[in-house]
Amino acid sequence: MELKTHLKIDHSLSGDVLALEDGYAKIELKTTDVMRADSEGLVHGGFCFSAADFAAMAAVNDPNVVLAKSESKFLAPVRVGEIVVFEANVISHEGNKYAIEVVGNVEQTDVFRGVFYTVVLKDHVLSI
Repeated sequence: MELKTHLKIDHSLSGDVLALEDGYAKIELKTTDVMRADSEGLVHGGFCFSAADFAAMAAVNDPNVVLAKSESKFLAPVRVGEIVVFEANVISHEGNKYAIEVVGNVEQTDVFRGVFYTVVLKDHVLSI
């Protein structure tokens, strides 16, 4: 399946697509020193959120998908050098509205869990 959304995203900051199916996406975020928040090597949560959001958008996979709201939990810290894998599954779809569950893990440990609520617009959000 071909990715149709977020085609200009910086994959070094928001992750690479590992798998893409109808209603499903798997994104891998390789954390780097650029993402470091402190001297201990903690990765700033915004990078994990960005990768989770990208996974949700890819699961919907429409050029005009936008995020309306989200509910997320950061379950464990991520350290520079770790690889976080985000799996996104559409859990509901009604008209142009989607809810997508996203889980991020490092090896066997869940580090992120969230639900992203999106809307597919008729036209690009910046042309409205």
